This record gives sequence, C-alpha cells and structure tokens, in this order.
Amino acid sequence: MTESRISAIACLNDILKKKGKPKHSLDQFAQTLDRRNRAFVMEIVYGVLRHLYVLDRVIAMFVMDINPLRVNTVTNLRIAFYQMLFMRVPDFAVVHEAVEIEKKNGKPSLVNAVLRSAIRRRETIKFPIFFDDPVKDISINTSHPEWMVRRWIQLYGINETRTLAETNNNMPPLTLRANTLRISRDDLLEVFRQENIPSNPTKFSPDGIVVGNSVSYQDIAGFHGLFAVQDEASQLISHFLSPCQGERVLDACAAPGGKTTHIAQLMKDQGEIVAVEKDPRRTLRIEENMRSLGIRSVQLLQSDVTKIQITERFDRILLDAPCSSTGVIRRHPDVRYRHTEQDMVAFANKQVHLLDAVAQFLKKNGRLLYSVCSTDPLEGENVIRNFLKTAGEFRIIRAGQEFLTPFVKNGFFRTYPHKHAMDGFFGVILCKKT
Repeated sequence: MTESRISAIACLNDILKKKGKPKHSLDQFAQTLDRRNRAFVMEIVYGVLRHLYVLDRVIAMFVMDINPLRVNTVTNLRIAFYQMLFMRVPDFAVVHEAVEIEKKNGKPSLVNAVLRSAIRRRETIKFPIFFDDPVKDISINTSHPEWMVRRWIQLYGINETRTLAETNNNMPPLTLRANTLRISRDDLLEVFRQENIPSNPTKFSPDGIVVGNSVSYQDIAGFHGLFAVQDEASQLISHFLSPCQGERVLDACAAPGGKTTHIAQLMKDQGEIVAVEKDPRRTLRIEENMRSLGIRSVQLLQSDVTKIQITERFDRILLDAPCSSTGVIRRHPDVRYRHTEQDMVAFANKQVHLLDAVAQFLKKNGRLLYSVCSTDPLEGENVIRNFLKTAGEFRIIRAGQEFLTPFVKNGFFRTYPHKHAMDGFFGVILCKKT
C-alpha cells in the first residue's frame, strides 16, 4: 500500500498547500493506480479533508510542535491517524506503512514513536473533543473554519449550525439525472433493477435517481449516455427555470454543463441554447457531456459573459454564478478551507456585476434565473436586493412547478443538506417588466 500512501500524501499536499481540487489532484497523482487502490486513496483524501481539524488536534496530543516538521511528515501523520481512528485498518499496518513512508523523509523514529504512543494511550482520544466555546467546539469537531461557524451561528443558531456542519461530513449519495432524450426515468430504473444495481427515484426531481451506497460510478459506467451525474438540488434549479421548446436560452456560466444539458432535455433538444464559459478546459468538458448525451441544441461560446456582444435577446437566462460553494461541502470538502470571510464579500460584488451584465440580454417579459450553490444570504437574497436597487425594470416573480413549492418562500428558492438531503442551493426568478 506504500504507493497508494505516497499518492494520498501528494494529493493532500496539492489540495491543502496549493489549493488544488481533489478530482484534479487524484487524476494527477493516482492515475497509475488500479481501481481498488485508487478508491483507497480517494477514501483517505476525502476522509482527511472532512476531519482535518480533529486529526490535527489529536496529533497535537502527541507532538508538542508540528511547525518544525516537514509538510510530508505532517500529512503522513494525518493519514495515519485517520486510518487508526476512522478506518478499519489494523494498528500494526498503519504504523508499518507510515514508518516506511517516513524513511524517505528522514524522520521514521519520530513517526514511529508518535503512533505507538497513540496506540498505547488510545483511551485518552475521545470524541467529541470538549470545548466551552461553541464556535471552537463546532469548528474543531466538524472541521469547519471558525469564521464560517461563527457566521452560521448568527444565521441559524448553535444547534442548526452543528447539524449542518455534521451533515457536511456525511458521504453524499450518488445522484443521477436520467437522459430523457433517450430513456425515461422509469425505464432506466428498470434497467438498473435488471442489472441488480440498487436505485430509487429522487423524492422531488422528476428526472432524478439515487443509486445505492455500494454502487460506484464504475459500476454504472456501461450505461454512459443514458444519465448524467447531478445532485437533486441542481436538477431542481433547471426545473425552476422552466424552459420551453423553441425558446432561446442563455446559460451564462455554463461549466461543468449539468444544467446546460438538463435545460436541453427539458426543451426536448428543440430550441437554441447559448452556453457561455470562459475556461477552455471546462468548455471541453461541456462539449464532451453534450456529445455523450446526444444533445444538439447547444451552441458553445468560450468567452467571458461580461464581454460578449449579443444583439438578439433571450427568452430565458440562467446565471448560475461563481460562488463560495458552501452548499456543496458534502461533495467537495476542500471548499471549507479554500475561502475566507472576505472572499464572501468579493463573490457577492462579482455576482451583482454578473447580474448587471446578463440582464441586458433578456427580452421583455423574459425570465432570468439567478442561482448559486451557497447557503449564505450574502450570495443569495442580499445579491438580489442590491441588484434590484439599480435595476428598477426587474421584479421577483413566483414561478415553478408544484413540486418546487416546499423550497420556495417569497420567491426565493432554498435547499439545505441538513434539511433536504441534497446540496445547498439558492435561486430566484426575475422578470423584466413590460
């Protein structure tokens, strides 16, 4: 397993020190591993990210000062303690692997002593770790930055903040969207049943399927083209837009393309969708998704949406704006370490700027859906209020199908991981007055 552990250390260093993204890091540092070992590395990487502060607190019980230690040594210890405390890996195997790795770093005796001391004193390692301060208590025990916990407590209170943070550390389900251009959801569920793939329809999205926890993407890859991987909340956003056949639709920040292709499905691939994305690599990914699903109605435009020149207006616009992504921490645990509180303000300012830019492309009586995968009002309700201060020709309208009703209040769409067992999204429909 030494090669797997080397890969896990490289991935975690890339994510935590260079702000790499887990998927890209795994592709870079674990691509040569077989399926079993890659899955092992993935479990370690995501597990350490979900429990980082707890692991560091435990390490501090046995190492007085980690600052002089090499980055690789600290990461090696984090992995070892994660295996000891959260995985069913025998203690002797954890120590052996960690020491073998550390021989390359020159500190095997320290790592050996720390881990053996922890094994002897395992009864002193108790969870949750007690703190008088609720902010520190939730922050350390759920591994969320203190600024984030403090802000959530102001918004939701202590108990709900704890529940939200704990939910973020749960493994999310693998949720699919049936490609209804090729197969109905019921028929795809029947295909899975015949192949003994446990699956159930999503509770709210009429297109969604949740597969069993034992199912990996590789298990269903043979049905490529009959589905897209997409969380239920993200699916509901496309339904909230309610695009119709023959309409002209703008997807202003389109990558990775889940909503773009879903909009095409809802329009039965009849109409015109202009999907704008400035990142060339992410544009290629959208193109691959379109080809896989057999979608033809999308015109890809690699550009910054604030700089494009468009004369013909759109019936509907989706602005799924770049944001803090605090609503998808379950799926992307690195997000919690990626941003600061100041970044939230910067995101909000950018979001208003994007709204101003795309609003000019909307027809009279057209509908503009603003959405973010964030649980924070600063990027949701506040952005809309600030936009409407200078965009007097726009108003919020109550729209969407009946199955969206549980998530819409005063025109604002909201989902939360701890309340709805799906990603956290905000959405609102704006209509241009005649």
